[in-house]
Amino acid sequence: MPIKFDKLFVVMKEKGLSTYRIRKENIMGQATLQSLRSNEPVSTETIAILCEILDCQPGDIMEYVKDDSSRPRAPKAEKK
Repeated sequence: MPIKFDKLFVVMKEKGLSTYRIRKENIMGQATLQSLRSNEPVSTETIAILCEILDCQPGDIMEYVKDDSSRPRAPKAEKK
C-alpha cells in the first residue's frame, strides 16, 4: 500500500503515547494497531482519533510513498 504509517510511531514516542496505553484505554483495537504497523488500510475515523490524541495533522503521522511497480496507471485524459 502506498500509505505508510512509520511517522506515526515516531510521533507517538515523542508524545509519550504507547500502544499499551492505546489498548488499555480501548482507544482502538489490536487489529487496527496491527494494520497501522503493517501499513495496511485503516479508516479515516482511526486517523482522526490519532490526530486528536496526538494533537497533529494526518500528514504528521502518515505518508504517501509512490510505488510505480505496484499497479498500472490509468490513462491520462486527452487535452482538447
